[in-house]
Amino acid sequence: MVAPASGLRISEVPKQFLPIAGVPMVLRALRPFTSHPDVLEVVLVLPASQAAMPPAWLVELAGEQLRIVAGGAERMDSVEQGLRALGAECTLVLVHDAARPLVQRDTVDAVIGQARKGTGAIAAVPVSDTLKECGPEGSAPQIRRTIPRDGLWRAQTPQGFPRVMLERAYVAARKDHATGTDEAALVERLGEPIMLVPDSSWNIKVTTPEDLVLAGLIAAGERA
Repeated sequence: MVAPASGLRISEVPKQFLPIAGVPMVLRALRPFTSHPDVLEVVLVLPASQAAMPPAWLVELAGEQLRIVAGGAERMDSVEQGLRALGAECTLVLVHDAARPLVQRDTVDAVIGQARKGTGAIAAVPVSDTLKECGPEGSAPQIRRTIPRDGLWRAQTPQGFPRVMLERAYVAARKDHATGTDEAALVERLGEPIMLVPDSSWNIKVTTPEDLVLAGLIAAGERA
């Protein structure tokens, strides 16, 4: 699980530690994995400063199943650090964003099930909004064209892969000096099949204060 090195801050609290309905964001994100019977271990990748001095409640949770490691400058670096920290017995790897604290158990199950078939698998939802391509950003960007949304999906996490597949993708990306905004993009470069696992739109990524409010409302509704 990857937590960002920077992002939304309120009262100097890093985003991943902000409370959502009274529970720290990263703890909500961890629970579907640490409680899953098929998940052998979880590696939480934090910015170096936070990995060196994590909150006391997180220190208490760390142990044989949950380990905390320091990440790198970019997402690719952090995921690679997490991969290296996994035990040899882990043959499938799930990568999840700590900023997605509302992932459901059935999504985790579906991604694991597909990855066990030997392909990549990513949680995703169909694009429902009309998409517009615009010119250079400014006070009033001009629309260039409307992009058909048929067949377009929004990639989410978790993303799951046979471990050897993901490791090969990283070796190839480093060799070619390639980058990707998610793990699927790196695996796609190998020509390996990646399947979409339909997910819920409630599995939101918290990037703005408004997202934090929405996540709290969703979490409170789940408890009701």
